[in-house]
Amino acid sequence: MIAFVSGTVAALAPDAAVVEVGGVGMSVQCTPDTLSTLRLGQPAKLHTSLVVREDSLTLYGFADDDARQVFVLLQTASGVGPRLAQAMLAVHSPDALRRAVATGDEKALTAVPGIGKKGAQKLLLELKDRLGAPVGTAPAIGAPVTQGWRDQLHAALIGLGYVTREAEEAVTAVAPQAEAAGGTPQVGPLLKAALQTLNRAR
Repeated sequence: MIAFVSGTVAALAPDAAVVEVGGVGMSVQCTPDTLSTLRLGQPAKLHTSLVVREDSLTLYGFADDDARQVFVLLQTASGVGPRLAQAMLAVHSPDALRRAVATGDEKALTAVPGIGKKGAQKLLLELKDRLGAPVGTAPAIGAPVTQGWRDQLHAALIGLGYVTREAEEAVTAVAPQAEAAGGTPQVGPLLKAALQTLNRAR
């Protein structure tokens, strides 16, 4: 098992990063939040989980080991594969997922693309004794960011290789969505929306 990869960020895409390790480029599938912490040409360390299939070997990367462990635990529930587990972590932080499961928050799970009401109910039952109690003090579902969402989103887009003008236009395009969310917007969903607007513009 590859527990982590450490090296220079050689490339960034909307859903993955390539980290150069000893002259080899390792492609790692990451959530938008994790990708937003990476910068082209800069050193990075990603905690990873290797998923082996008959026709593929896929590395999933996370900013910390807690997220990696939750990713593995989520897949112990029936019907949860690596892509759905990653989608859950793209929408919610590890502690937010623990809190949702501990409190039976069905609505939090249905906020994840691919999880309906019945699926959420089933997951709440299956994961109740597996994820454990929240370990941090993060206040809300989805881990709101501490710095301004505009600055963090802009930096994430620049890190993905977009020029300043494109990043500024994308931030402006998703501003109504951020304002509609109220409180402190979450950068992960906003980054996804910004990438969609940029892909349509190209």
